[in-house]
Amino acid sequence: MIAGHYGKKYTLEGLRQNSFIGKDGVSLLGISRAAEKIGFRTLGGRLTFDKLTEKVLLPCIVHWKQNHFVVVYDIKKSRKGKVTILVADPGKGLLSYSKEEFCTNWISTQTNSEEKGIVLLLEPTSLFYEQEGDYVPSANRFKFLGSYLVKYKRFFGHLILGLLIGSILQLIFPFLTQAIVDTGINGKDIGFIWLILIAQLMLILSRTAIDFIRRKILLHISTRINVSLISDFFIKLMKLPMKFFDTKLTGDLLQRIEDHRRIENFLTAQTLGMLFSVFSFIVFGIVLYIYSLTIFLIFIIGSIIYGFWIVVFLKKRRILDYKFFEQQGINRNVVYQLINGMQEIKLQGCEQRKRWEWEDVQANLFDVNLKSLTLRQNQEAGSILINELKNTLITVVAAAAVINGNLTLGMMLAIQYIIGQLNSPVEQILGFIYQWQDVSISLDRMNEIHTEQNEEDDNREIVQLPHKSDIHIENLCFKYDGARADYVLNNINLRIPQGKVTAIVGASGSGKTTLIKLLLGYYSLNEGKIEVGNVNIDQFNLAWWRTMCGTVMQEGYLFSDTVARNIAISEDEVDLERLRYAARVANISDYIEALPLGYNTLIGQDGQGVSQGQRQRILIARVVYKNPQFVFFDEATNALDANNEKAIVENLQDFYRGKTVVVVAHRLSTVKNADQIVVLDGGTIVEIGSHEELTIKRGKYYELVKNQLELGS
Repeated sequence: MIAGHYGKKYTLEGLRQNSFIGKDGVSLLGISRAAEKIGFRTLGGRLTFDKLTEKVLLPCIVHWKQNHFVVVYDIKKSRKGKVTILVADPGKGLLSYSKEEFCTNWISTQTNSEEKGIVLLLEPTSLFYEQEGDYVPSANRFKFLGSYLVKYKRFFGHLILGLLIGSILQLIFPFLTQAIVDTGINGKDIGFIWLILIAQLMLILSRTAIDFIRRKILLHISTRINVSLISDFFIKLMKLPMKFFDTKLTGDLLQRIEDHRRIENFLTAQTLGMLFSVFSFIVFGIVLYIYSLTIFLIFIIGSIIYGFWIVVFLKKRRILDYKFFEQQGINRNVVYQLINGMQEIKLQGCEQRKRWEWEDVQANLFDVNLKSLTLRQNQEAGSILINELKNTLITVVAAAAVINGNLTLGMMLAIQYIIGQLNSPVEQILGFIYQWQDVSISLDRMNEIHTEQNEEDDNREIVQLPHKSDIHIENLCFKYDGARADYVLNNINLRIPQGKVTAIVGASGSGKTTLIKLLLGYYSLNEGKIEVGNVNIDQFNLAWWRTMCGTVMQEGYLFSDTVARNIAISEDEVDLERLRYAARVANISDYIEALPLGYNTLIGQDGQGVSQGQRQRILIARVVYKNPQFVFFDEATNALDANNEKAIVENLQDFYRGKTVVVVAHRLSTVKNADQIVVLDGGTIVEIGSHEELTIKRGKYYELVKNQLELGS
């Protein structure tokens, strides 16, 4: 946004890469590095609100709610001393805040009785103006939408034909109304009136039948398009690298799925409604023009004024909508905490304070609701006034024309019917413009996903293990946030022998889990390489490589399915013998077979209905059933009691034969029989050896293990 303010455009993806976005999002340091790379001079620090308003070059970046960053692009002061801060929020658009609202979201520290917030100042240098932005306009949105519509062009042809017939039938009604008054009533011909009424009834039945068929076709198309949109989204999602899911929250991805539904609704109901409205407006507008040029001009001018009035309130309504959703989110969070934390609230005796917190949120929600209501009332009052004045003026002009003999009474009634039919398309056309604005945002969000680079590329084509499959790690260096100087893993050199058990131990945060993820191809290395035999892991087809690996991660997931399907997760047909064997090795067969439906028992989402220990044993059984060449266990038994852990460790010894096994554990009793033990400390390897060798050395391993195994001093 700031680069755009100074006249240069950059792609979001390029800036994200330069910002070293990681699993925890982006840091202020990362943003600073990206800004300096494209030619800005940056300075970060904590400022008071007064210094922000008086001395800071705008636009600048501020830390917002201690969880993301926004741009302050203007600060306005009124003559009465009221301060309004204009903020560009990447997730919400342009917003305005009072001083109190802004400080509530921005202030994060207090030093020497001064409240301060974090600011990143940016000033363009000559380098900024010398460089060219890398922005390339994204694919035409209409082209993207058209790619889904063209598949159903035959059905859309039927729909458009139905709309045309329906509009023509609707067009006949004002002429029938005129005929009833001018011919039937003036001529006192009741037979003619009955004939016209029968004709109207037939037209109504015809329109109803056409509308019925149109809705069925529309349902068929919308369902197909919705499935195609979301299916394409999931296909793309499953091709993305694992690091993508570190930087995207579940709520964000679910929101993008909702974006697909919005697009599907726009493609079908909104687009067709718009076509119908435009066609109706043109046809009825022509008829109104033929009846009376004066009335036609009054209607057009009144509609334009009405449109401007609606647009005036659009920006303010959008800002209030964002604030309302924001407060609603806070309210849901507070209520969730009240309900789920009730035990702790009672134990700590903080009922009153927590209730006051909830009441403060309700007060803020009431303020936003009141502002929204006031805005809506002003908008509706103006809209009603404009429409009523327009309709009244048309009625007066039409009545005067009847009195002067320029129009018949039937023509006047026909005009009133036409005006009624024209008012609806005007509102629908304005609504379509609003919908297109929303859909444009959704399309851009979708395009972010569809333009992401896939995990696999043309270089990853090897799908065969070399004869000798030792894993060699050479000079490996890795960090999640590239803006930081410190590495999670630094200068790792390790040989993991084929067919042997390697244990990795170390304190929390030493890099054990990260090393497992790198072996599975989750992330690209900053430096060094990992080879299986003589083949770099970057050359393996990752989908194939992961079929060679059986893994239990700390955050292992159980699906809402049967026990059998959770163990034999990748099989179409479950092998019962392998299933029972896997359950026995994981020491969970007795528990499963005691269930009413045995292996066909359903367990809930995230493994609801099973304990943490049972969950881990099912995950271990999943690996045993898969029977892979490589086994990676990351704290696979940390939730088990001593008896279950001992039984599983003994059972796994036979399963390990002929396999390359890497076990990460805090409980060192589970790794003492490993062929080699690797000790990590601060991201580096400090010791390698067997349990006996490392114990004799009395080094880092000895310090970790002595309390658990009671080795003494």
